[in-house]
Amino acid sequence: MADRILVYVGTYTKKEEYVEGKSQGIHIYNLDLSSGALEPASVTTGIVNPTFLDIDKEQNYLYSVSEVAESEGEPTGAITAFRIDSGNGRLTSLNHQSSRGPGPCHLSVDASGKYVLVANYSGGSVAILPVQEDGSLGEASDFIQHEGSSVHPGRQTGPHAHSITLDPGNNYAYSADLGLDKVLIYRIDFENGKLVPNTPPYGETAPGAGPRHFAFHPNRKFGYVINELDNTVTIFAYDETSGSLETIGAVSTLPDDFDGTSYCADIHILSSGRYLYGTNRGHDSMVIFEVDADTGMLTTVGYESTQGEFPRNFAIDPTETFLFAANQNSDNIVSYRIDQDSGRLTPTGHITEVPTPVCIKMTQT
Repeated sequence: MADRILVYVGTYTKKEEYVEGKSQGIHIYNLDLSSGALEPASVTTGIVNPTFLDIDKEQNYLYSVSEVAESEGEPTGAITAFRIDSGNGRLTSLNHQSSRGPGPCHLSVDASGKYVLVANYSGGSVAILPVQEDGSLGEASDFIQHEGSSVHPGRQTGPHAHSITLDPGNNYAYSADLGLDKVLIYRIDFENGKLVPNTPPYGETAPGAGPRHFAFHPNRKFGYVINELDNTVTIFAYDETSGSLETIGAVSTLPDDFDGTSYCADIHILSSGRYLYGTNRGHDSMVIFEVDADTGMLTTVGYESTQGEFPRNFAIDPTETFLFAANQNSDNIVSYRIDQDSGRLTPTGHITEVPTPVCIKMTQT
C-alpha cells in the first residue's frame, strides 16, 4: 500500500475560444486512499494554460505544456520544467522552452528520463527536448511537421497532433493526429535526440474518426486509440519489434440510443488488461469495456455518468483503487471506486471543485 499519493491537476488559466479558463495554475492535492477524497495542498501559479502534465519515472520532475498560440513573441507554445519537493509535493520552476509549434496539448517523458516529447495540436507537429542533469529542459533537438488532411470539413483541413505516447519498451513514439486519421510512428534515436519516421510510418483509423489519445495493452500485443470525431475506439494489433500497428477493429463509445453531440477525449487501461475506459464529452460519461486479451477486441460493459460537464482527461490512481474524472466545463473532479472483477465504477461521493480541470497525474511514495 502506498504511504502517500500526490495528485497534480493541469488546468486552463486563460479564456480561449473553446473554453472559459478560470484557474490560477497547477492544483496539487493529497489523495485519501481510504475514501477517495482529494485534500487540497497547494497551487502552483505563474504558468499560462498548464493543461497537460507528465512526471518522470523517478518522480523528481514534472513537465507542463503551456497551451498557447504565442510565446515570447513567437508563434509557439511552451513547456515548463518543475522540480517536485519530495516532502510536500510543491513545484519549483526550473525553466521553460519553446514547444516549436502553437497549441501544445500533450507531452510524455520517456522512461529513461532523458527526453520530453510534445504534440502541438494547432501547429500539427511534434518535437523532442533533452532533459538536463538538473531536470531542466534544453532546446528541442528535433521537430517534425505533420502534413496532410482528411475528410471532416471543419476539423481535418490540416494536421492536428493530439498526443504523443511512448511504447512499453520505450523505443517508439506514437502520435495520434486528429487531422490526418493516422497514428504516426517514430523510432526514438536516443543518442542524437531525434524522432525517426518508422517503417511502416503509421497506423490508420476510419476516415473522419479523429484520433486523439492512445493506450497500449499490458500484454504488448494491442494498441487502442480513442477517436474524438466519430466516438469510437480503434483497435490495433501491435508488433513491439517493428513498432507497427495493424487496424483490426473499432467499437462505438456511445449507447445505441444516444442521438446528441459528443466527442471522445481520454483512454486508459487497467494494469490487469481486463478493462479499458474512455471519456465521452457531451454524453458526459465514462465508457467501460471488457478486453479480450487473446484477440484485443472490446465488449461494452456499460457507462457511468461523470456527474459533470465535458469530461476531459481522467486518471487511475497507482493502487488502481480509484478513478478520477476531470469535468472541464463544470469545474470539478469526481472520484469513483473501481471494481476489479467487473470493471464497474461506483461514485465515492467525493467531488472536488477545481477550475477548468483537464489533466490528472499522480506520484506515489
